[in-house]
Amino acid sequence: MGRMTYVSESFWHDAVNKATTDLFTFGYKNIVKPCFVFNHTPDVAHDQMIEFCRITKNIPPLMFLLREMLDYTDPILETNVMGVDFANPFGLSAGLDKNCDMPVLLDNAGFGFETVGSTTARPCKGNPRPWFHRLPEYDSMIVHVGLANDGSDKVIERAEKAWTKAKSMQVSVSIARTNDALCGDLDEGIEDYCASMRRAAGRTAMVEVNVSCPNTHAGEPFTQTPDALDRLFTALDKIERPQPTLVKMPLNKSWGEFRELLDVLAEHNVQGVSFANLQKDRTGMEIPRDWEGGLSGGPTYRASNALVRQVYREYGDRFAIAGIGGVFTPEQAYEKIRCGASLVMFISALMYRGPQQITVLKRGLAELLRRDGYEHVSEAVGADA
Repeated sequence: MGRMTYVSESFWHDAVNKATTDLFTFGYKNIVKPCFVFNHTPDVAHDQMIEFCRITKNIPPLMFLLREMLDYTDPILETNVMGVDFANPFGLSAGLDKNCDMPVLLDNAGFGFETVGSTTARPCKGNPRPWFHRLPEYDSMIVHVGLANDGSDKVIERAEKAWTKAKSMQVSVSIARTNDALCGDLDEGIEDYCASMRRAAGRTAMVEVNVSCPNTHAGEPFTQTPDALDRLFTALDKIERPQPTLVKMPLNKSWGEFRELLDVLAEHNVQGVSFANLQKDRTGMEIPRDWEGGLSGGPTYRASNALVRQVYREYGDRFAIAGIGGVFTPEQAYEKIRCGASLVMFISALMYRGPQQITVLKRGLAELLRRDGYEHVSEAVGADA
């Protein structure tokens, strides 16, 4: 991973990076968000953002400027998880870049990794729109996309290309079961996952198996019983793949149910778990009844941290943990890491705070680690568990 110099070790580069980040933060909050993002419905804003990524990735001078000005690098943030080297522990979680349009932008902005997808064996239209509703008062979005994507043959090919061309970012792909009228029994679902896994083998840094997409008409059959999960991974084990495998788990289960599922995964070719998917519990929140979907961001934070801590305590020597949910500040990222997460993923912060939030998180985390006397981020993993 080594670079010639780190931004953190160069006075001028560091100063420019800090000033640029502050400028981006101001610009996003006062101009971009109100005038270009929040004055459209979230579905339209989402599509425009993807289109923006498609266009700008083909403008090398712009990407060079982005990298020079925004990418904060610091040796304290470098880490190795499941045998993969990361420039920093921060990644985009699956669910935003379904068709692999964003890697060039994210790589130059300084993300440690990106999870493309989730993608499915067959191309998938997803649920009827609207797919998103904003809940700014809860730092949340309601998400009801239903795995719309171009199909894993196309998406994984793009992910492989992005990974080979990336300057420092690792690329992971998330695979899920197709959400369409052809959904059949468990065996059909297993074959669907296997088709995507065969396509993904060896072509990305990591692969995530999403068994917890809440917005599909087949539901989450593979997390209903330990037996169903066992059958799925028994089939996936037969597919040779060099890269580590993570499993994306649901949020709303009792610890007893979780433990049964984790015990199953521990018997298989699985190196990590991602906690957790969208929050389904709306208790105490004022949300229109007809808004379908799961909650991202803020409402997932506490529950996700509690899960990360518990899993780290009982399975920390067996699984690496990628913590997802409600990370908007360096302090929140640090807390997730101290609960036991080796990697930290987010999406909502990108929408609500802007693309420079990755720099804010990295710079802030580095300061917190130094304040507490750590030399590397990996030393802080599980400090509070």
